[in-house]
Amino acid sequence: MIGSPAEPASPAVDRRLLVSYDNYAAAQRAVDTLSDAGFPVQTAAIVGSDLRLEETVTGRLTNGRAALMGLVSGAVFGLIVGLFLGLFTSTTTSFVGLVLWSILWGAIAGAAFGFTSHAFQGGTRDFSSRSSIVAGRYDVLVASSMLDQAQALLQGGLQPADTVVVQRPPSAGPATAPVTPPATSPLTPPVTPPVTPPVTPPAGAPDAAAEERLAEERLAEERAAEDSVITDRAYEDRAAEARAAEDASRRR
Repeated sequence: MIGSPAEPASPAVDRRLLVSYDNYAAAQRAVDTLSDAGFPVQTAAIVGSDLRLEETVTGRLTNGRAALMGLVSGAVFGLIVGLFLGLFTSTTTSFVGLVLWSILWGAIAGAAFGFTSHAFQGGTRDFSSRSSIVAGRYDVLVASSMLDQAQALLQGGLQPADTVVVQRPPSAGPATAPVTPPATSPLTPPVTPPVTPPVTPPAGAPDAAAEERLAEERLAEERAAEDSVITDRAYEDRAAEARAAEDASRRR
């Protein structure tokens, strides 16, 4: 209404990811568990990610079925119109007659409209379906100041048998529990390959064979040194990437 004072905007709540599920029912049960434990659920939210349109085909659609569907919808519309117009009649007979005629004419008009609209499509859509928007992941978010309390309440409750917890996405904020780095973590110190000790040629061996073995040993040492340098560089690059990722998470 013009001239009325604007309502104050609610302050934005800093929310953090509590848990993620692959179906909405599990996320709803998680919020119900928090609500039953007395948690202030007004600070929680369920956010669907990776949205997609899902169309479920219900059956084959022909001209006759399209006319039947139009007949039913037209009869319902005629019933509503007949009941409304019947309020202005004075006798019961005229009221019932008006309702019946409205249902009849609504069914006829709906069947004709359904038949013609499907016939004009030329067979491009000969099926009926239901469309819905579903998400690939449902995140349960709570206020950052109450994240520890919500985790304790959720872990103490019973988990549904059909619940599938989705892995925490990297953009969901810092996790409170320590995360064990994988075996291929960039912080793992590189392992320097052992250097093969030189083999002393036996006494009385030909000079040519001794020189060939010495050359092979020098080549093996050079390759080991090159591998050590490459490994050290890779470790430094991975450590720099880890520090950059840590700085980026701190800035968030």
